[in-house]
Amino acid sequence: MKLNKQDIYKALERISAPGEGKNMIESGAVKNIVTFADEVIVDIVINNPTLQAKKKTEVEIMKTIHDLVYEKAKVTVNVKVEAPAQPKNEIKGKQIPGIQNIIAVASGKGGVGKSTVTSNLAVTLAKMGFKVGILDADIYGPSIPIMFQVENEKPLAVNIEGKSKMKPVENYGVKILSIGFFTQPGQAVVWRGPMASKALNQMIFDAHWGELDFMLIDLPPGTGDIHLSIMQALPLTGAVVVSTPQNVALADAKKGVAMFQQESINVPVLGIIENMAYFTPDELPENKYYIFGKEGAKHLSEDLNVPFLGGIPLVQSIREAGDLGRPAAMQSATPLEAAFEKLTQNVVQEVVNRNTNLPPTEAIKITTMAGCSAVKK
Repeated sequence: MKLNKQDIYKALERISAPGEGKNMIESGAVKNIVTFADEVIVDIVINNPTLQAKKKTEVEIMKTIHDLVYEKAKVTVNVKVEAPAQPKNEIKGKQIPGIQNIIAVASGKGGVGKSTVTSNLAVTLAKMGFKVGILDADIYGPSIPIMFQVENEKPLAVNIEGKSKMKPVENYGVKILSIGFFTQPGQAVVWRGPMASKALNQMIFDAHWGELDFMLIDLPPGTGDIHLSIMQALPLTGAVVVSTPQNVALADAKKGVAMFQQESINVPVLGIIENMAYFTPDELPENKYYIFGKEGAKHLSEDLNVPFLGGIPLVQSIREAGDLGRPAAMQSATPLEAAFEKLTQNVVQEVVNRNTNLPPTEAIKITTMAGCSAVKK
């Protein structure tokens, strides 16, 4: 007897795949039917991965064809399982209206100049014409107010749509909020994780940041509660990791990169910055002394396959500028200004690449030109 393919299709309309309401033909579970004389081969796809479901499907198809088409048919059933993709349990925060790009500045360990890099990135972005804010999330060691000479300032309250909001303190064209504004000089912040996280959320969501092209978040050293709280609260565009060239710092920087790349976090690492890359004394401006090692962060970026954003030299004036509350990048026509401009342009370019190649937090195009940048919504 020669089997008729249409008869088999009609017979399989009587049964459904395990866990599905529609019949096998209607649901698209049957992918192909091949007949040859008294033989039939049925290719089917189901979503249930259990062995019991596969066996039950195979038996039901064979029985249905034997009962309704031809009892002596030689039936072969090929069952393929395609389980529906499970959504990733990613830690993602909610968007703050008006803030286009949020960049976390992190370091594996303390003392590598993370806050110094954050402050100089911020003022350089502001000089380029961007609207910039800094959230000082280093709860236990806030230093951004000192670096911007606003340590004695207090955020004012403003009424926005009937709600009282904090107005960030502003200097050098950069809006700033820090736990340092709410503590006394010399007062230690002795808080457990939940209290610190609550304070952070207030600075994020109970503040009127206005329109910002970039918010930089100065994270605490290491990896811990504060980092997770930030990533739960805000949809980070990306992260940059600051390190010195020495092996001890690089080992911790590697952990910092790994934290952002965890499957449940999945924040793009825009690149690694090497601070204190070399020392050049004033009296020997052509000499470079690699006190902490040579190009360690650059080699790490190559090993981890993340961009190297640039190196900043170990220069006394950077420390002095930070202590005086006027970031070194504001010094016009100096090698330091040029170094921070190059670094900042590289960061902006990586944001361009991130927003072009990955799903953006919010659609944005950044056009970077030599020495100047502009944001277009």
